[in-house]
Amino acid sequence: MTGALPPLLAIAAYSGTGKTTLLKQLIPLLKQQQIRVGLIKHTHHDMDVDMPGKDSYELRKAGADQTLVASDRRWALMTETPEQAPLDLQYLASRFDRSRVDLILVEGFKHEQISKIVLYREEVGKPLADMLDQHVIAIASDKEIDGIVPLLDINQPEAIARFIARWLMQVKR
Repeated sequence: MTGALPPLLAIAAYSGTGKTTLLKQLIPLLKQQQIRVGLIKHTHHDMDVDMPGKDSYELRKAGADQTLVASDRRWALMTETPEQAPLDLQYLASRFDRSRVDLILVEGFKHEQISKIVLYREEVGKPLADMLDQHVIAIASDKEIDGIVPLLDINQPEAIARFIARWLMQVKR
C-alpha cells in the first residue's frame, strides 16, 4: 500500500435523504467511466459482516483480534476495536489497496474535513445550512436553491457522476 491515498469524496446528508440510493446508482456510472471506486460507509449500528453460526463468525467470537475471511472471489478483514477512539477516516482510507482504487466515496462522515457533495431534500425537514462548510464542492437537491453553485439535480445520477469525474480529474493533477 504505497503512494498517496486516493481522493476521498463524501456523499453527506441527513438520514432519509437517499445517500445509499444515489451511491448505488453512481458507482456503476463511475465504473463505466473507468473510475475504480472504493467505498467507506459509516454506520451508527453495531454492525457485523459475518453471520452467526458460520465458522468464521465463531472463530472471531472466540477472541481473534483480526479475522480475514477469504475465497477465490473476495476477502474481508474484520478488526475488533473495543477501546478505539472515534473512527479515523484517514486511517480507514489507508487500509485500501491504492493500486486498485482511483476514488474513495464516503457515505456519512458529514463533519469530516474532506471534499463532499451534500444531498438535500426539503421534505426531510432539516436545515441545509447545518451541512455546509468550506469542503462542500456541490449540493445535489430536488429543488432550486438560490445562491448555491454548483447545484446538481439529485434525481440525475448521470450528471452527478460526470461532475464527480471532472472533479476527480482536477484533484489528481
